[in-house]
Amino acid sequence: MDALMHAVLFGFLTFGVCSARKVSVPSGPLIRVEGQPVAIRCNVSEYEGPREQDFEWKMRVAGQASIDVISTFDPRYTDASLSARVAAGDVAVERLGDSEVEFRIGEVRRADGGVYSCHTPSTDSKMRGSYKADVELTVIPDTLVVSPTPVAAVTPEGSDITLSCTVTRRLLHPTFLSVTWSLRKASASSSAPPELVLSLGPLGAVTTGPGYAQRYATGGLRLAPGRDGLFSLVLSRVTAAGDQGAYVCTGRQWTYEEGVARSVVERHGEMGQVTVTPTGQSLNVTASSSSAGGPVSLGASLGLLCTVAADNLALLALGVTWLRDGRHVIAAMDRNGVVLPAAAIAASNGSSGGGAEVGLERTGEGQYRLSLRGAAARDSGAYTCRVRASVGGDSGRWYQVAERTSAPVVVKVAQIEPTFSLALSAVRDPQATSDPLELVCHVTNITHLPPAGRLGVTWKHTPTPGTDVQPARTIGSLDHHGNLIPGPGDADRFAAGVMSLRRVEPDTFKLILLRAQEVDMGQYVCNVSAWLPDRQGGVAKLAEHLSAPLSVSWTPKRPSMGVVAERQREASGGGATFEMSCTVAPKNLPGAGFSVLVQSQESIEGAVRTIMNLSPDNVLHYGGATDPQRRDSLMLTKSGPLEFRFRLAGVQLADRGFYWCDVHAWTKPADGGAGGTWTEATSAESNKVRIDFQENGPSFAVAIQSDRSSVFPWETAKMECALSVSGSAPKS
Repeated sequence: MDALMHAVLFGFLTFGVCSARKVSVPSGPLIRVEGQPVAIRCNVSEYEGPREQDFEWKMRVAGQASIDVISTFDPRYTDASLSARVAAGDVAVERLGDSEVEFRIGEVRRADGGVYSCHTPSTDSKMRGSYKADVELTVIPDTLVVSPTPVAAVTPEGSDITLSCTVTRRLLHPTFLSVTWSLRKASASSSAPPELVLSLGPLGAVTTGPGYAQRYATGGLRLAPGRDGLFSLVLSRVTAAGDQGAYVCTGRQWTYEEGVARSVVERHGEMGQVTVTPTGQSLNVTASSSSAGGPVSLGASLGLLCTVAADNLALLALGVTWLRDGRHVIAAMDRNGVVLPAAAIAASNGSSGGGAEVGLERTGEGQYRLSLRGAAARDSGAYTCRVRASVGGDSGRWYQVAERTSAPVVVKVAQIEPTFSLALSAVRDPQATSDPLELVCHVTNITHLPPAGRLGVTWKHTPTPGTDVQPARTIGSLDHHGNLIPGPGDADRFAAGVMSLRRVEPDTFKLILLRAQEVDMGQYVCNVSAWLPDRQGGVAKLAEHLSAPLSVSWTPKRPSMGVVAERQREASGGGATFEMSCTVAPKNLPGAGFSVLVQSQESIEGAVRTIMNLSPDNVLHYGGATDPQRRDSLMLTKSGPLEFRFRLAGVQLADRGFYWCDVHAWTKPADGGAGGTWTEATSAESNKVRIDFQENGPSFAVAIQSDRSSVFPWETAKMECALSVSGSAPKS
């Protein structure tokens, strides 16, 4: 019986799987355009014999006999009607591999249409499978016409240009059209290929070039509908840098073969060279004064007018800035017509702001009026109007295309303003973090201050380079009435009482920090201003002076800590209780809180598991490695100011491994507010404590005894089974 099974298995393995030759060509029909190249691949598989196979190509037209076209092994195979084309290379076959060739026609003719057969002579021991495959080739006339519309040779920057191109063909067979716009930029070399702007595919899919995707997505590049094969592409708000050059329109005719689009013919049309006139060639900015060049009285009003002209003014977005002496920003309006806040201008100028109340408005197209009300001597100077012209907007991006500054207009305010000197010193200089800081700003040599004049102070701080805070912040101010105005970043510290500003004398001001932090290191200045109440109940700023900067620094003491884990209770066997303490030794961490993660791993190289953790606010969480049914057996508590205890009751064999504490130190801001957020200062891991015990489980022995030494299938045997157990049973 075994011999029979072997014979059946041998026969199955020998004859159960048989191969059959298969010749493959594209499924077709193939549609090609007259005059264009044709390539048809043919391959054979599942054959016997030599690895390299030979191929023969035949062609037939309906109602006619087939003719021999070309062979890979017989140079005399070709029919006489095709021999000249084969000799000239217009008809050829190229071997791509041992079992694959490609039949090619250089310029296909209408008469080449028909059914082409790829034959493979047999090298098999038996005839099995297919030895030829047919594919139909349809040759259609070349009717593709691409007619671009010439574009304007010169266009102003910021305008729109329309690229129109007509692409048509006679629909003799199911084919599709696509149109592509390309640009050869003026800055590119003549040999460089044009870059893709946009392509409308045969089924309507849009593809943009690498630099045009965002522009198309936001409407700066859009397709305009047309009829009778007219395709138009509109480029909005063109720039000289990005849109200048020669544009090309490419039309393609497509067919679909085996679900894949294939281009069968294409035409290119030159649309012409586009030159974008830069805005800077025509942009002109002038400034004029309502005072006609004469002096301005103290407290009087003054108007300055900025007039902007350009050939493409309506296409431009203008940002206007008035400056004094070429460097101090007086007023600014962005390209959206939004006036820059006075606080932002003052911050950019430091102590160089003017004394007058400033206003800026757009009074007409290309006209911007600067108003100075309550002029002071500090407002004297040479005023210029700077204009920055931009185009864009539709694409979500703006491009500055030109900048011009007017000739200066001289303004002179006839008044002697108060003068004084400032001396800034440190009464208490911190030597370490959390030490007090006390600075005194003393006003001396005061002259020309009216009897009703008052002084106000603003304290500013520039942090030490490299610290993670905003630069040049305003700490706070005492106005001319002595009212406290906290800076935006220090309001909480003033409210908590850890920072204060005081006027200890009419000419002396103090800045006090009860506990200086590392972010408080840097340079401090006091900005003192002189004010004069007016008849309307307001005040006018007469003068303003900035002290020399005073540097405050000390050597910071970096926080650090160590953690020591100790075994408090040994788990000597299953079911016992394991207890471990973790003691923290912090350094330079006053008032810190601590979070603790208890982690374990089965071996030193094993995966780390988090058992549970305790937050700095003493909120307990269980880790993902903790079995929810064993949570009652776990405990993690803060047993002292710097000590934590972890307890695991009822240890099991699976609990064996290494345990340790991962401790993180957290601090809160120096204001001490209850709503402060914890910030991590440092972290450290303890040494590892091991749970390791041996549990002797039960062992079993089974003995089977028969009353016979041999049993026939038709007899009944009597057997005895004895079970013996040794070792201790597991605890329940």
